[in-house]
Amino acid sequence: MKKLVCLLALIQFMAFSQNIIDVEKGKQDIKQADIEFSDLSKEKGMHDAFLAFIADDGVLLRPYMMPVEGFNAVKKFLDEGNTDFLLTWFPLFEDISISGELGYTYGTYELTYKDEQGISVTRKGTYVSIWKKDKEGKWKFVLDTGNPGTEPKK
Repeated sequence: MKKLVCLLALIQFMAFSQNIIDVEKGKQDIKQADIEFSDLSKEKGMHDAFLAFIADDGVLLRPYMMPVEGFNAVKKFLDEGNTDFLLTWFPLFEDISISGELGYTYGTYELTYKDEQGISVTRKGTYVSIWKKDKEGKWKFVLDTGNPGTEPKK
């Protein structure tokens, strides 16, 4: 009986130990995915970047509108939107679940565009993205939202 209990304990430990991930490496991986997401936005535009990094069931939360849910709805939203601006961001913090399959990043963004007079204007804000791994193990965002402004309201 003791041998059976020891064997079962060993099997359970081995199964558990195979699910242990390197959390610090996972945090760096999710941060790198967020940086690559921003780099693609700078290089090819927000439209291409968001479509490359969104999960099939991803959601955008934007001010003054209902959530945009799912890849096709997000694509339609982006197709119909203004692309005459540059959106970049940088993660300030990242964390992942102990399973290594879900995580989030938050940070600051810059949105640069030309106003009615053709003068370049930059607006800053904060964002949060929630990420999960897809079937190939790549990080894709499942929720993205941002808030305008980084200075206290006067």
